[in-house]
Amino acid sequence: MKKKKKISELDLLTLYMDFVADHEARPDSVEDFCEKSNLEEEAFYLHFESFKVMDRQIFSELFKNSIEVLQESEEFLSFDAKNQLISFYFTFFENLSLNRAYVKTVLKGCGNQLKFFDTLSQLKKEFSSFTESLGLTDSILPVESLENIQERIISEGMWLQLVGTIKFWLDDHSETFEKTDIFIEKSINTSFELLENKFLKNAFDLGKFILKEKFSKDN
Repeated sequence: MKKKKKISELDLLTLYMDFVADHEARPDSVEDFCEKSNLEEEAFYLHFESFKVMDRQIFSELFKNSIEVLQESEEFLSFDAKNQLISFYFTFFENLSLNRAYVKTVLKGCGNQLKFFDTLSQLKKEFSSFTESLGLTDSILPVESLENIQERIISEGMWLQLVGTIKFWLDDHSETFEKTDIFIEKSINTSFELLENKFLKNAFDLGKFILKEKFSKDN
């Protein structure tokens, strides 16, 4: 009888991704996965409690890998916020494309929006931290009284834009996903044009003025 092997967390994630890609489905059970992969179940549970947890971490790892690659580039570090975001998108979606069979199987198999967003919940935390580090609220909408609202709106908007791009990419059958590349540039450029629009700044300034006037009259 062949001796079952021990395995590291990273190797286990890779083995699981390969399994999903090859079978175009998640394993039926942990027992089934371990049996077909020549693993002890103890080795699996030493690192993860379920396939759901693995899926969440895999998308987080794909994000982290993208950021690590970008931060090795001096050019990236010199970019403004918009170009750093575009660079992230291209690098992240290149990583997704390298693992497309796994990503498509898992996300298309979610069945509903709740499961879809749950699978990407760890990615959302990582991505939101990244967009906050870009300082978008400081440079785009400097309205003191609405700072917290601005941060939440921009953070959620950036996240929904990433989700929308992932969904677009999942259905993109163009060569080298060139349509997704075009979608990325156009959507991010549009978002920044909207955020930098003087009308929005003037609208927030007007709101700030009205609030101040209201409070001064009340007092």
